[in-house]
Amino acid sequence: MKTFQVEQFVNRASIVNATLATDLTNALVNKIVSSTSLIQQNNNADVSFSGTIVSYNITPTSINAEDRATKNRLTITISVSYVNHKDPKMNYNTQFSRFRDYDSNLSLSDVEESLVKEINEELVEDVFTKSFVNW
Repeated sequence: MKTFQVEQFVNRASIVNATLATDLTNALVNKIVSSTSLIQQNNNADVSFSGTIVSYNITPTSINAEDRATKNRLTITISVSYVNHKDPKMNYNTQFSRFRDYDSNLSLSDVEESLVKEINEELVEDVFTKSFVNW
């Protein structure tokens, strides 16, 4: 295995973070480049990734006595298709989901950038590990 391709993630979530698809795509490319000897290629790569952002949700996780949320949770779920043209039995289509909790007295816009960055790092690590654990 010498080459890889990562197609741009597609955002199909009902709540759209404008930079999430590009950020995820770039983070996965950077992880593969920095952690393997694979060379990025746009076509006919030995392994290829494509992905969809399935959901981007904010839900309350803790409620106080007045029925008000004290904590909220940002959850991002992605679906990834991995195709290994050299070893097709390694192919997969899997969903990965990660979350971060934050105080409800903060607006999402106050914490969104840092939360999304942390979640993206974990999602990319999950995808990388599943793809290259036996490499």
